[in-house]
Amino acid sequence: MQINTIVRIVIAAMLMVAVSAGNLAAEERRQGQPAELCELVLRDGSRVFGTIERESPDEVVLRTQAGAVITARRTDIASLRVVKGRIEKGEFFSEDLHRTRLFFAPTGRSLRRGEVSFGVFQFLAPFVQVGVTDRFSMGGGTPLLFGFDESDRPFWMTPKFQVLDSTNAQAAVGLLHLFNIEGDGAGIAYGVSTFGNTDNAATIGAGLAYSGDDRGWVLMGGAEGRVSRHVKVMTENYVWKTGDGILSGGFRFLGERLSADLALAIPLGVGDFIALPVVNFVYVF
Repeated sequence: MQINTIVRIVIAAMLMVAVSAGNLAAEERRQGQPAELCELVLRDGSRVFGTIERESPDEVVLRTQAGAVITARRTDIASLRVVKGRIEKGEFFSEDLHRTRLFFAPTGRSLRRGEVSFGVFQFLAPFVQVGVTDRFSMGGGTPLLFGFDESDRPFWMTPKFQVLDSTNAQAAVGLLHLFNIEGDGAGIAYGVSTFGNTDNAATIGAGLAYSGDDRGWVLMGGAEGRVSRHVKVMTENYVWKTGDGILSGGFRFLGERLSADLALAIPLGVGDFIALPVVNFVYVF
């Protein structure tokens, strides 16, 4: 009961801070943002990336990153849409929209206001996370497994608040709280920092795990590096107060909005060598 009270207080405090964070984010937007990158596809199959200079009911004028200006008639346009990413050596690199997590652990990055991240960990644990503001998000889920007694079915909620967002560093605090209908609870309160960009970065974090009267610290270290347009290599590793831990490494395969993680996790301190598969799918709206 005491744990649940603490959880409610933490979430209420985070919600209040999120309101001021939303106002700050809105002010930052009013001060100006770079023009959005757009993909223009013509009916003959030509594809061009750039920013819109001007548009009218009859035509669109697009400026490429090389400075070329292209004028396309509306009747010749198959599609025109905003995309997230960058142009590098003439190729489009989509942004990793699943930037707020490694395989499982959170990074210091935040969902933008209105973004929704939906995914499934290990085919069994679905989750939804919603960007309430540019700095605060809230999510939750419950296992896909059936057969739980109604009062024993576990649920989880995942409030997260970003406390720092600079060019090469982000930091956040959050909570992963598991509970059932009867009110039994456990989880971890954490702080995490990420250094680098959305392609290449290192993440470190520390948390306090709780269950009943038990408490214990957990440390996490991870990294990600982009090796091609559609592939990242990643690692995520843990150690807790007993000295045991988990080492993991693998790949993230990037689509424009859908990403898939494939990795191996090796528990430490269990005696025999075991390598467990990690398979996750995430779609960001």
